[in-house]
Amino acid sequence: MPPDPAPLRVGITGHINLTPATERLVADALRVELRRISDRPVHGVTCLAAGADQIFARAVLATGGTYEVILPARDYRSVAIGPDHRAAFDELLENATEVVHTGHDRSGTAAYVAANRELLRRVQRLVAVWDGEPGCHDASTDRTVEWARQRGIPTTVLWPTGARRTPTVD
Repeated sequence: MPPDPAPLRVGITGHINLTPATERLVADALRVELRRISDRPVHGVTCLAAGADQIFARAVLATGGTYEVILPARDYRSVAIGPDHRAAFDELLENATEVVHTGHDRSGTAAYVAANRELLRRVQRLVAVWDGEPGCHDASTDRTVEWARQRGIPTTVLWPTGARRTPTVD
């Protein structure tokens, strides 16, 4: 009997600022999508940002899969992960099968672009939790979706009916 094929490698990109109700909708949609795209558990690739990335990691685990983490910068946890999300980040980071560093010291657009590009190098599919609106910098969800499509990576955009983002403070 031949060995089981390697799991499908699925990356995530998506919004950070989701309402609590939207987080529940997205979690359900992600579990459904992961089961739809593969008849076996997947291997996820994520940066573990708050919002879509952390929800994705939990959905991968809930469907029997594994995941790896790409950390954009050495200071990522302290700079990019808000205090309310650090415990979840730490727990999810501990469950990763592998942690990859981009080599950047400081978080910011350059580090996030490097992480998104590394993520796309490692995946066969991309799931985007995206409301369809253009982003405001080169590491925005829309740019990652565009890069994936340019590379021929099949991409699913999820934005459940009733989903909302929380207002951002400028």
